[in-house]
Amino acid sequence: MKKGILILFIYLFQQSLNAQTPYSTAWFGPNANPVPEFEDARIPAKTTISLMADYYFGYGDQTENGYVKVEFPLLPERVSFKIWSTVLENYQVTPELRVARNMNGNTSGQANGDVYFQTRIRLLKEKKYCPSLIFNTTLKTASGTNSEQRRYFDTPGYYFDLEAGKSFQTNSKFISEIRAVANAGFMCWEIDRVSTQDDAPMYGGKLILGNPVWKLENSVSGYWGWIHTYSPLSPTHNYGDAPMVYAAKLSILSKNIDYFAQYQYGITDFPYHQLRVGLSFTLDKLTPKFVK
Repeated sequence: MKKGILILFIYLFQQSLNAQTPYSTAWFGPNANPVPEFEDARIPAKTTISLMADYYFGYGDQTENGYVKVEFPLLPERVSFKIWSTVLENYQVTPELRVARNMNGNTSGQANGDVYFQTRIRLLKEKKYCPSLIFNTTLKTASGTNSEQRRYFDTPGYYFDLEAGKSFQTNSKFISEIRAVANAGFMCWEIDRVSTQDDAPMYGGKLILGNPVWKLENSVSGYWGWIHTYSPLSPTHNYGDAPMVYAAKLSILSKNIDYFAQYQYGITDFPYHQLRVGLSFTLDKLTPKFVK
């Protein structure tokens, strides 16, 4: 009897998931629930503003959008508050992808993204034999638009993660610093219409090479959703909630403004190539006064 009830529950759960487009990166736009970015395990001393332009392409979806990120140091190099969001997203998908995603509407349009709020706390200061350790707590709103056209989930989410980073100095002028960064955490987001949520452990690794004039970052990161890993759906239906991405970022550094370009490739469950260009700068006027 109990076995029969369990089989019936699994069957109904499968049918419920099959009745909707999966709430995963493989079936939505590139900004719906991307692999979280992680920093270099450092907190800035001044308010830092980053402005970016993204271009995603491949696999039937072409997306252009702006991206804004601001980090306020509440305590210099110790505690900060960060906010970011995708803005002015323009997209165009093929008719075939429109059918596959069960989109309601045209194959092109505009949208605006979710807003993310993050608090960063330094737990350990980097020393000769000790890496720096940063704890992050992040909340994702459900403010993204055009959920019916599979651009954003229209559900909230959150994640917690730890960044650990250690630098090694060299005697070379060309590459004067090598920094290794690791990231690990847990993220969660609601799945619409089935009264449940998807949970995922997060992971990431980054190697940074450079000097005071430039730096090159190479990273691999991702997360594993439980539906992809444990559900009977995943072998045949590709729920697509275990994305992994590789990114290479080159930055040109100056005293107050940094310029950068990035290429990102979706290894699994993230069917996009990304090109990003942007700049970041610091502002004393927006740095909280009690920090000084």
